[in-house]
Amino acid sequence: MNLRWKNLDTKQQIKWVVTVIALVSAIEIINLLSARALNQFGNIPRYVPGLKGIIFGPFLHGSLQHFFSNIIPLAIFTYLTLQYGTKRYWLVTLWIIVLSGILVWLFGRSASHIGASGLIYGYFGFLLVAGFLSKSFKLLIISLVVAFFYGGLIFGVMPTSSFVSWESHLFGFITGIIAAKLWAKPTN
Repeated sequence: MNLRWKNLDTKQQIKWVVTVIALVSAIEIINLLSARALNQFGNIPRYVPGLKGIIFGPFLHGSLQHFFSNIIPLAIFTYLTLQYGTKRYWLVTLWIIVLSGILVWLFGRSASHIGASGLIYGYFGFLLVAGFLSKSFKLLIISLVVAFFYGGLIFGVMPTSSFVSWESHLFGFITGIIAAKLWAKPTN
């Protein structure tokens, strides 16, 4: 099975990143204008109506500061993950959102877990490991650059603040590493 699907050139990859950021930004604007009414769709552990937050939670933010702290790493990691091809990008993204969301729902503390940081930590875990497994020099360089510039993110998987979903960070990171083991190697 060919997991590259199709290769996008740099211009197409940048358009894709802009589209993702525009979508997340549009949701943030609606949420802001509705006095954060969309945050009711967050991931609320072990609460059946909170299951919808598995899908919706990563696109919601608690404040503009929360949104802005996520948007740049989301853009960078989206671009870097696209280096593996669009099909792998989709597989990795859906895997991280769904599996980390389920794990937060099962094991997270009782709170509304929202924000793109779980996805960001998933991309972080994927990008750290996938380059080493890929047997590609370009992708190995990406892993090393991510480790150098974003290695400090690893400390975000520890409980440091009651207002930060470290569970989303931890489970995102773990599911990203698993995604790397599943989809980093060439399959031609």
